Amino acid sequence: MKFKVYKEVFDKINDVCFGVVVAYNIDNTVTNFDIEKILKNEMDDLKKKIDGRNIKEYESIIPYRNAFKNLGMNPNKYMSSIEDMTKRVSKGSKLSFINPVVNLVNSLSLKYILPIGAHDMDNLKDEIDVRFSKEGDIFIPFGSNEVEAVEAGELVYSDRDRIRTRRWICRQSAIGNITENSKNIFFPIDGFKSKNRENVEKAMNELEELLVKYFNCETKTFFVDEDNREIDIY
Repeated sequence: MKFKVYKEVFDKINDVCFGVVVAYNIDNTVTNFDIEKILKNEMDDLKKKIDGRNIKEYESIIPYRNAFKNLGMNPNKYMSSIEDMTKRVSKGSKLSFINPVVNLVNSLSLKYILPIGAHDMDNLKDEIDVRFSKEGDIFIPFGSNEVEAVEAGELVYSDRDRIRTRRWICRQSAIGNITENSKNIFFPIDGFKSKNRENVEKAMNELEELLVKYFNCETKTFFVDEDNREIDIY
């Protein structure tokens, strides 16, 4: 099984890069209070760090807003997942404790202000791609069974003809979400080589370290960019 970023994506956003962590044989069934404490601390730290600043003008958020504009998406209407999460936490909202893996991902997203995804690989069909949508693609929103129509030309994560995230890192599908039964998980970290590559690599390495520490699982890491567009993950 492969992770592939289509050439057309780099033609449009040539600076984009992806830190990738893959974890195998995770036990996500047992509540982990250490991870919950980490998430709580990161929420508190972020609120202090932002301290009333305009999220739209925050240096870690600007590259994603600019990329959305470059892709023809209004970032005021369609926020990246990390801008949405940062905005909510900075205003005092608390992220729910969902399960250990999701809690860990959310904590590192807040620490490094990066969008970090998580996909159950056992629910994948063929490879997982970052590409532009095409006619016939389908999307089922998280928390719904209704199929949404998607116009061609939208940047998405997908497997085969199933869209897993709409508008790149904006909306998650119900397909392949992480539950307590998820065992083999693909974690992409989306960034930009000239803007936040160092944080992407730090987040990738820390995620791997904490997955091994708390889940005693096997892991692999990769760095994907225009010079290395395709990797074997499973």
